[in-house]
Parts: sequence; structure tokens; C-alpha cells
Amino acid sequence: MSVFVLLLGFPGVGKLTIAKELGSLISAKIIDNHWFNNPILRLLDEEGTAPLPKGIWEYTGRVRQAVLDAITAYSGPSANFIFTHAGVEGDERSTRTYEQFVEAARQRAAVFVPVRLLCAEEELARRVSAPARRDHLKTTDVETSRSRSQQAVVLNIPHQHALTLDVTLTSPLESAAALRDHVVTCLPNGR
Repeated sequence: MSVFVLLLGFPGVGKLTIAKELGSLISAKIIDNHWFNNPILRLLDEEGTAPLPKGIWEYTGRVRQAVLDAITAYSGPSANFIFTHAGVEGDERSTRTYEQFVEAARQRAAVFVPVRLLCAEEELARRVSAPARRDHLKTTDVETSRSRSQQAVVLNIPHQHALTLDVTLTSPLESAAALRDHVVTCLPNGR
């Protein structure tokens, strides 16, 4: 049985860090949203200060779809995957991206487990400001992080295997262990 875990959360919440911990616990390949974004974004403003051109996300969506198509066509039937996505409630592009993952899981007959990772505003601002994030073309803008926390909600599409986890006070390993336990309950016969 294959599992697709989708970690949803605002930038800085720790999606990739938790994914790495979870990947070792459930033997899964990690596919970070920056795998899709960075090949396109690296072609643009190196400093990351210029506004992104209108329509740029169409191209990253194509990269994402190509990766998902390759997974459905060529990965082994029992391969597990952990994906990350900074989905926002009410955003059409976020919903389309979510649906790409759902469809890929369906095509593979994989158990799909969407997980919303939440974090308190001050802790999220602290995490997003880490200078190492810039090396991976990840945002380090604290004011944007605060504004997002105050005005937006992490994508929340009802699903039978959905989980919401507040990671403000938990370590990545503790969060991953909770996620592993949840994934096990989603598997047929808890296997």
C-alpha cells in the first residue's frame, strides 16, 4: 500500500523539516514544493526582491504535474511520498494544486493524507526569518509572515484522513511521530 502525505502550511512552519523526520519514520520520498518552484524562480530575479511576473505559477504547476505524472507512471507500487505545499484557504491556485496531489494519489491507489501544520504568529515570524531559508529561495519576510498569519488560513479541504497539527511548541521529531501515528490509523487494517 502506497501513502501520499501532503503537508500544508505557511512558509516557515517547518514543512520540509518535519517531512525529513517523517520520511525516515515511514520510509518515504520527500518532494518539497521548492522542487517545483525553484527551477522556474531561479530564472528570475536572483535577489528575490522584484515582484513575480503575472502567470509565473502556471509554469511551476506544469513542473509539479510532470513530477506527479512520472511518479504515477514509474514509481514502485509500495513507494510512499511526502509532499509540501503552502496552500491558502480561498485561493484558487492552492485548491488546484491540492487537487493535483489528490488525483495523483487516486491514480496510484495510494492512501492520501492531508495534514495542516499550524504555528502561532510570533513563532512563525521567528522561523521564517532564518537566513538559511534565502539560500533555497524561501521567503524570509517577517512582515509578510505576520500579515499572512493575521489575514489568511491554511488550506482546509475536508478529507476523511485529514489532520490538523499545531507545531508551535513541538519539535520536528515529535511532530513527525504524531504524523506517523496518524498515517498508520489511515491505512487499511492499521498496517
